[in-house]
Amino acid sequence: MDKIKVGVVGAAGRGSSFFSAIKNNPNTQLEALCDINKEGINKTAAIEGVSKVYFDYEEMLDKAGLDAVLIGTPMPLHVPQAVDALGRGIHVMSEVPAAISIEESKALVQACKASTAKYMMLENYCYFKSNILVREIARAGLFGQIYFAEGEYLHELKELNEQTKWRRKWQTGINGCTYPTHSLGPVYQWMQERVVSVSCVGSGHHYKDPRGDEYEQEDSITMLCRMEKGGLVNIRLDMLSNRPHNMVYYSLQGTDGCYEAPRGLGDEPKIWLKSKSDKLDWMPLKELEKEYLPESWRNPPKEALESGHWGGDYMVIQEFIQAVLNNEEPPIGIHEAMDMTLPGLISQQSILQDSAWLEVPDSREW
Repeated sequence: MDKIKVGVVGAAGRGSSFFSAIKNNPNTQLEALCDINKEGINKTAAIEGVSKVYFDYEEMLDKAGLDAVLIGTPMPLHVPQAVDALGRGIHVMSEVPAAISIEESKALVQACKASTAKYMMLENYCYFKSNILVREIARAGLFGQIYFAEGEYLHELKELNEQTKWRRKWQTGINGCTYPTHSLGPVYQWMQERVVSVSCVGSGHHYKDPRGDEYEQEDSITMLCRMEKGGLVNIRLDMLSNRPHNMVYYSLQGTDGCYEAPRGLGDEPKIWLKSKSDKLDWMPLKELEKEYLPESWRNPPKEALESGHWGGDYMVIQEFIQAVLNNEEPPIGIHEAMDMTLPGLISQQSILQDSAWLEVPDSREW
């Protein structure tokens, strides 16, 4: 193919965040846009100079001549829309999480196995500059044996629940860790092992929505994850507590080193490595950029720096495009997507069973 022709569904909303990454890659072309918001999508198409506009997703898949589709729609649409595209041999880039149920997860895995097309979940938090750098240091073995990590997503979303109403049902309308991949994704890549069991507990209910209804999700959720090699990961999700936005926090502990993300108020990413210091003193993570940061982040294009989520929206698309061009498995392919998604789904069962430790299935065995 001369260029990979990409269609975007949810293009009048979240999907628009990826336009720059698609348009500024010499190997891709923003071919078609789709959204049920007719006024919004027509306006967006005019701004972007895209002539193929659709209000029906399947019509876009059948008529637009696409090689790939980017799914930027609400959570319950991710699997049905991915399956529709994969069945037509169209490559899929999907927003997070990959699925909203175990049954849907199985259907998505089977669709990927049956299709000639590639699938990648767009977990952009894995592509933050600091997270990429920690990943490369971990892969170099400098943390020693990694046995503990933390991931937190602390984002007060009560008002956004009313604007994007699907969140009120699929994020805060279900108890458990309903949005795990931003917290778990980077940690999973650092440790290079999957979660085998989870136990989930909540802090109780202290808030009500504008209609006076109590949120089904408890205010602060903790999902403990037992890892494949015996390590422990603590994942915290809080989308309801009255608090300043802290986005995410991570930490990593190994026998020969540790890492902590900033907590705000002038803090910065910091690391200690036995191989770099005889003393137990922190050093700024940025001091290791020259030695370990990949070339893609050493001299990123202007478009990457200006894209959403601190360049994550740009970088995740470039990785997918390279996988398609080189006929390789995407770095967050179907099984990696399941490894980041399934623990959260099982946590919803655990919290209903008095925080029982429950096994997380391995999609490779389905």
